Formats: sequence, structure tokens, C-alpha cells
Amino acid sequence: MAEEFGWWRWLIQWESPYRADMLAVKEHVYSGKTKYQKVDILITYTYGKCLVLDGKIQSSECDEWIYHEALVHPAMLTHDDPKRVAIIGGGEGATLREVLRHNVEQVVMVDLDEELVNLCRKYLPEWNKGAFDDPRVRLLFMDGRKFLEETDEEFDVIILDLTDPVPGTPSVFLYTKEFYSAVEKRLSDGGLMVTQATSTFYSLDVFATIYNTIASVFPIARGYHAYVPSFEAMWGFVIASRDKDPCVLDEAAFKERLSSIKGELRFYNWEIHRAMFALPPYVLKKIKEARIATDDNPVCLPI
Repeated sequence: MAEEFGWWRWLIQWESPYRADMLAVKEHVYSGKTKYQKVDILITYTYGKCLVLDGKIQSSECDEWIYHEALVHPAMLTHDDPKRVAIIGGGEGATLREVLRHNVEQVVMVDLDEELVNLCRKYLPEWNKGAFDDPRVRLLFMDGRKFLEETDEEFDVIILDLTDPVPGTPSVFLYTKEFYSAVEKRLSDGGLMVTQATSTFYSLDVFATIYNTIASVFPIARGYHAYVPSFEAMWGFVIASRDKDPCVLDEAAFKERLSSIKGELRFYNWEIHRAMFALPPYVLKKIKEARIATDDNPVCLPI
């Protein structure tokens, strides 16, 4: 919506009715609407090229690799030998790019918005780096929840690279106990899931609810976070499994698995792995107080 940008040289992101962030815009590359969301691709002075959905930055060329390495590699390295991976969401193709660094045999990427994916392929090639053309990739355009509920395929790792649970959008039903139960059923023996889980500061209640909801389905659930500059926040993730724990992975095994990844990682290493899982007391306290989200009572961002 035009009002989200105010004067045309500024991107104004409303984080709540009482707080907004402003970024000076150098160039407006694309603006339009898909069937599901408003899409803007901007070049900002601070973060370079940015993908903006419904007025909020989803990723920037300055730091998208922090978010995507943090999302993908803890789960992939905790698994003994991931061969089949499913990605739900991830329209930019950067999550797919990171998964393909591993010795996987097949990746199924499911995104609801085909128009968005095509825009990202055209305007954000720096993000996917040809990942969509890899022969190991099967790209489906459909509802990710419906795919998991109806398929009989099993996956070693399921990665949920989703938009935030904004009130009134389909995303809220991708953070519920019913949905995570569908994810659990599609994991192979020794499999793991991981999801983005909003900020561990600005939306702590939401993060804690997502964590508790996942923990109600999986025997092992671990929350972690990393600072993403373009989000201006510590950003949360939750990883879960029936029997694999990223917090007990020993250093020797971690570094051996890390060495097999193709190319050089810019953010993630052994020290970062340990640090990300060290949640501060205020987060742990909120987790103890949080509820479980269901289809009848989903969790939503307070905006």
C-alpha cells in the first residue's frame, strides 16, 4: 500500500501502532501485487537490495545469508545424513541455495505464491544463485500445509521458511499444533524440522508460543536466535525432532559434517552454533508462561 512508503524516497515499516522504522530508498526496482501479497523490490542505502512484502523487509542482500544459514544448517548438520528435504515457503530461493550445499538427493520446495517466486528469479538472482535450476529440485506451487497433509512422502529435514503469522493471513495456520503434527508425520526416522519463529524480543510472546506449540508435538524442541541487522532484532528459530538434539552434537562430529558443505559459509560455525542456542533468562521465563497455538486459537503478531 502506498501509505506504507510515505514520501517516495523512504520505506516506512510499522512494527506496531507506536513504532516505525524508516529506510532511505535509493531505487525502486519493482512494485506490484500478486494474488496473495504486495511486493516491492527496493535498493536502500543501508541494506542494498531488499525484498519487501506487505510493507516489511523479508530479506536484504546485506545480511540475508545470516538468516538463511541460521535457518538451514543447524538442522541439516544435526541429521546424520540428510538426503530428502522439504522446504515450505522460501520464495527467494536462498533457503534452497543453502540446502543444496549439502549432499542431498532431492529437495521439494512448496510455495503458495508462484508469481512471487518468478519475481524473485527475475529480480533477485543473487539470492538463489541458480538453485531453482538444480536437477535435484522439485518445485510445487500450492498450499504447504495441504501438501504435507496429503503427501505420503517422507523427508529427513523439513524447513519452514514462512511469512510471519500476521492476523487475517493463511500463515497463522502454519504455526499451530495441528500443522506441526502434520509435519511430524512426514519426517523419516531420525528426521528434524525447523521453522523461523519471529523475534525473541519484539514478538517474544509469539516466539514463546511457537516454541511451546512445537514442544507439545515433538519430544525434543530447541529454540535459538541470531541477530539480523535488516530486521533490527534478534530473530528466533525452533528446531525439533523425535530423537535428534542439536545441543548435544559434539564438536568433532559438527566440524566433520561442516567440512562437507560446498562453498564457504559467512556466518555459521561451531562457535555460532553453541552461542545461538544459549537463550537468556527473559526468553526462558516467557517460554514457561506461554500457551499452545491451535487452529481454533492461532498465534498472531500483535500488530
